[in-house]
Amino acid sequence: MTDRTRRFEAAVLPHLDTAFNLARWLLRDDQGARDVVQEAYLRAFRFFDGFYGGDARPWLLAIVRNACFTWLRDRGHDPEQVEFDEERDSESALPGFPGASGNPGNPEQLLLQKVERERIDAAIEKLPPAFREVLILREIEEMSYEEIAQVAAIPAGTVMSRLARARRMLRDLLGRPDGEWE
Repeated sequence: MTDRTRRFEAAVLPHLDTAFNLARWLLRDDQGARDVVQEAYLRAFRFFDGFYGGDARPWLLAIVRNACFTWLRDRGHDPEQVEFDEERDSESALPGFPGASGNPGNPEQLLLQKVERERIDAAIEKLPPAFREVLILREIEEMSYEEIAQVAAIPAGTVMSRLARARRMLRDLLGRPDGEWE
């Protein structure tokens, strides 16, 4: 095994689960996500000499994201198409998601949480890819605005705007009142 291969494995392989998670959410297709992640890792290895150190996660996820959008475009989807409604999109953003609550040992509560999680997952899948990606990277992968901006190749302000819109769309899909998550 070469030194380059060892460095690649050390820097990039720890992010395999995150890469698959992002691809699965963007594509909504487990097999497609596996294929895209495999292609992204091949690209990352091919261009690893262009990686100059630091945190490999944003660099890798940018490759995964681009591979996902190529996959979507090749299948007739336009992942960059975003509907804009000036009145709706000028509202203030929701501050965050509801946390899980209740007694973790209560079977009824566990069932209710499972049903709610499935409902939220289904609503997230309905979001356009541009919004789904920032929501997943921020809320599930817990990336910073700057890291998301690097992954998505957009300004941090656009990340914040898309995240606010994604949260609002998610709230609307779930039928929650405006202030319920505040």
